[in-house]
This record gives sequence, C-alpha cells and structure tokens, in this order.
Amino acid sequence: MRLVGFLCVLALPVFGQYSARRDGDVVRLEDGARHTVVSVTPSRGNDALSMKVKGTEVLAGIQGMSGVPFLAPWANRLDETAFYANGKKYPFNMGLGNVRGPIPIHGLLQNASQWEVVKVKADRNSAWVTSKLDFYRYPDWMAQFPFAHTIEMTYRLHDGTLEVAVKLNNLSMAPMPVSIGFHPFYQVSDAVRDDWTFRIGARTHWLANQNIPTGETEPIEKFLPGQPQGGSLKGAKLDDLFSDLIRDANGRATMWLQGKSQRIEVSFGPNYKAAVVWFPAGPTQNFICFEPMAGITDAMNLAQKGIYKDLQSIPPGGTWQESFWIKPSGF
Repeated sequence: MRLVGFLCVLALPVFGQYSARRDGDVVRLEDGARHTVVSVTPSRGNDALSMKVKGTEVLAGIQGMSGVPFLAPWANRLDETAFYANGKKYPFNMGLGNVRGPIPIHGLLQNASQWEVVKVKADRNSAWVTSKLDFYRYPDWMAQFPFAHTIEMTYRLHDGTLEVAVKLNNLSMAPMPVSIGFHPFYQVSDAVRDDWTFRIGARTHWLANQNIPTGETEPIEKFLPGQPQGGSLKGAKLDDLFSDLIRDANGRATMWLQGKSQRIEVSFGPNYKAAVVWFPAGPTQNFICFEPMAGITDAMNLAQKGIYKDLQSIPPGGTWQESFWIKPSGF
C-alpha cells in the first residue's frame, strides 16, 4: 500500500508555478501564478470541460455539449449521408447508429471513451496532458471512415493560456482528407450578454443553405455592415462560416470576446483554415463559439464538387498537426 501511494505521488508532478494531477477520470492542470485550473475528462471525448481563472468559469455549454468538444473525422455538417475522398464516394452505414443523419453532424468522436492518457506532466514552463486515440482499432468507426489513423491531443497550460494541440498520423495506404475541428463554448461573467462585444478575425463570409455552404461568398463588411469583423451581441445571432482568416506574423488568426474587463482571445494556428462563429439569439444564451476548423463545413464533399479548393490531406505515413490557444485576461 505504501508503494502504491508513493507511485501515485510521482504521477502527480508539481513544479513551482505548475502542477498536473489525475483525480479519477479527471486530469487537472494548474497555473498557480495565474490562478488558472483546467479540467480534462479523457473518457468524455477527451474534452476540457472546465477552465477557471480565479474561480470564475471561462468555458460554457448547452445540453449535450460543453467545454471544448472535438469534432472528427469531420467537423459540423455534411450535405449527404456519405463523404468523398480521392474521387471516391464512401456511403455511411446508417444502421450502425454512430452517424447522426440525414445531415450528418459533428463526426463520430464527440463522446468517445476510448482515449488513452499517455502523459500527465508539469515542469517549470507548463503543465500538460497528452492522450491518444487509435481510431483504426474500432471497426464501427473504420466502417464509416476507412482511413486507418491515430490521433494525439495535448492540452498545455502556460502563463494562463491553454494550448490545444492535435496530431493526426495517417497509417493507411491512401491520402487521408482532413476536415476536423473543435466546438468550444466561451463566456464572460462581468457583463450581461447584451453588453458583450466580439471580433471575428476573417475577411470572407460564406453564404449557406441549412448551414451547408452554397459556394457563394461575400466580404465580411457586407455581412456585418458598420462593424467589420464584429461588434455587439445585443439583439444579434450568428451561426455562420468564415474563411480568409486574418493572420499575424506567426500565422495565427485571433477572435475575441469582451465583457467589461474580462476578455477571452482565441487564436487559430495556420492549418485551421476556417471558423464557424455561433451565438443564438436571446439574453439567456450566455455563450459564444469560435470554432477552429481545418476546412469549411462540408469540405470533403464540396471539394469533390469543385467548389472548395483548400481541402487538406495527409499522405500515406504522414502527419498533420495544429494548435489553437485560449487566453483569458481581466478576470
């Protein structure tokens, strides 16, 4: 018993400012200097369900979705119960019950319990947890998306900023399309929703029918007249797709939500080519979603139709990786 306890202490590293602890099914990352605690639940889609700064929750959610849900192997919607890759159509087996149709949404892994934690660690610079999912080991997933691959995800807390890093490893013999994304929910608490302001770091708005892009686009200034890239949430609602993200010198595109002093900045790495921004109407809907996406909604199928030109893919034996960052301030 003493030996077990000793080993448990070794598995709960603390290095001054940072600590990383596993408490049952929850991994907690802490930045003591920034009074920030992130809680990750591997058995629930490897979701970061909480990020608190000085005890105040930064993340939000609705029934069935909260925190930072991971959407794969496709993000958001497809226009039919099939996808296309490398010129071939792959119809879904709807009898398996793991694809939500007739407009399939949010992929297969949102609530996956099969994630394996491979590292929980802290050092003098950060605290992090890395988990892995061997997609290829599960026949019901491979039946729907027959590209053998693994997924590695790392949540890293550094100076009060949470990095969410993903790596896809293509083990199949064919190029694998990349259409993943995340659906994070954010909130500030020092102002009512009607007093929140926001910014969308993008140049192009995609027109859509039932949230599926039609292929038509317009400048964001036309979609949001008088408030380029954003403005006030008062009386507003949005569930829209944007691309041509505005990048800084490091290739990152930044969106933000602002209360009185509280602010949440979300930065997308360069391999996140598009963003869905969602906030429903009504003062009780106290969240906003800035969703990093590797491609636009329905990217695989619209690429087959020649409408979308920027679909990413991974060569056999290759990898794809990217991060986004959540930076709260003013809490």
